[in-house]
This record gives sequence, structure tokens and C-alpha cells, in this order.
Amino acid sequence: MINILLAEDHNIVRNGIKMLLEADEEIQVVGEAVNGKEIIKQIDLQPVDMILADINMPEMDGMQLLKEVKARYPHIKVIMLSMHENEKYVMEVFKNGGDGYLLKNISSDELIFAIKFVRQQRKYLCAELTMILMDNLLKNKTFFTSMPNNEIDFSLRELEIIQLIAEGMTNLEMSEKLFLSKRTIEGHRQSLLDKTGSKNSAALIRYGVLHGLIQ
Repeated sequence: MINILLAEDHNIVRNGIKMLLEADEEIQVVGEAVNGKEIIKQIDLQPVDMILADINMPEMDGMQLLKEVKARYPHIKVIMLSMHENEKYVMEVFKNGGDGYLLKNISSDELIFAIKFVRQQRKYLCAELTMILMDNLLKNKTFFTSMPNNEIDFSLRELEIIQLIAEGMTNLEMSEKLFLSKRTIEGHRQSLLDKTGSKNSAALIRYGVLHGLIQ
């Protein structure tokens, strides 16, 4: 069960969100509030896994609440609800430790998905905002001209393996994960070293980071 505190200063909106959340058998709204101060008071009253909060609220808004919660209760996940599509709001939330950013016009399915996704120790940005930011990125010529030039042709398998190397996996672990023989993994690793002119794994990882091959 995911125990959620819900902060939203508009009663109709808050009640609607609560109904959507509690329609899922894995989610329980354990408390409600109209501002961040009320949420802080409720945190110690019952087990709380996550806070779903409007970014604009009186007395203590969502951003202030986020900073307070992450400073005092870092284990509690915080997802922001907002009408703002501005990239600065998004960056500010994640910079301050936020776990999710959702526009208020998302579907009920995406809302539930986001909550369960964040519960798995992951960050979530709603689909509409992701596409907006992607469009802005594609229009940003400065971004592309500043990207490192990589003329080497890597196979999809090699890109997968360099990512796993960066994650610290051994040849044996990679062979088990990818269902390939240890010798095949060794061959791909050597190919990566040869193509990049790297002398060892550390140099290979550095190359991967500098050329955007490693996430």
C-alpha cells in the first residue's frame, strides 16, 4: 500500500484527485491539506510514503514544502502538481530533490502510473512536458553544435555493453544479463577498446561519458 498525503488548496480539485487515487487498491490517501504547513504537521501522525502537492498554495507553497520535506524526511517521495509548463519550474523541482512533476491536465492513468513509478525509487516527468522539453531541445541549435562529435560507428550491442561496463558489471554478469557467452562479451569489450583507442575500462568509460554514449 502506498500511503499518500495530498496537498491542494482547491477543495473540488483535491476531492477529485482523492477519488482517482483511492480507486486504485494499492493507494491510500492518509491525509489532506490546503497548504504545506498542514502537511508538515501531519507527517508524524501516520506512515507516509509520498506527498502529492500543488506547487501553488497559500502560506507554504509546494516548493517550500518540497525543500522542508527533503531536509527533514528525505525518505518521503514528493510529486508536484502544476499548471506551469515552464522549464524553470521543472528544473527547480528536480534540483531540490523532487521525485516527479505532473501537469494538472494529465489522465488518471498517467497519474496512477507516475505514483507507482516514483515508488520504485525513480523520477517521473509527465509525458506532455517531456515532449515540450524535447521539442525545445530539438530547436536549440546551440545544444547540437556543442555536442561532442562522434564519428565511430558502434553497434547497438556495443552501446549496451559500454553502458553495463559503466555500471560496474563484470564480463560474467553481462553474459548472464544479455544471455551471451563470456567469450562474446569479451569480444565486444575488446572491440570497444580498439574503436575508441582506450587502454582500459576506465578510459573507455571516460570516452563514453564525453561522447554521450553513457547515460
